[in-house]
Amino acid sequence: MKLLKRFWRGLCEWASGPRKLLRVDGDALPAAMPPRDLVLLCEGGEAWSVGMTCPCGCGQLIELPLIPQASPRWRLQVDEAERPTLTPSVWLRTGCRSHFFVRAGKVLWV
Repeated sequence: MKLLKRFWRGLCEWASGPRKLLRVDGDALPAAMPPRDLVLLCEGGEAWSVGMTCPCGCGQLIELPLIPQASPRWRLQVDEAERPTLTPSVWLRTGCRSHFFVRAGKVLWV
């Protein structure tokens, strides 16, 4: 059953195209998060956090710090087509316990 679920997630991700990055000025994620895209929070011209809803469909809000002082912290790279890449992987320790990479706007399940 797990294999079938993993295959279905991969197929849906492939068919729906890459996720984009939306930039927002402020110190909090928007109340209505986009269902697929990532939201980059900037304040004073500095990017400090990225947020998204969990790609498994559970609806959990994920917020990842980007600032060097945070631990753990993630790095965000954006290509010319506005496709985001996050490093390291995202691993939710509670809730749905999803574990995935975001590479060039695509979710790659672990």
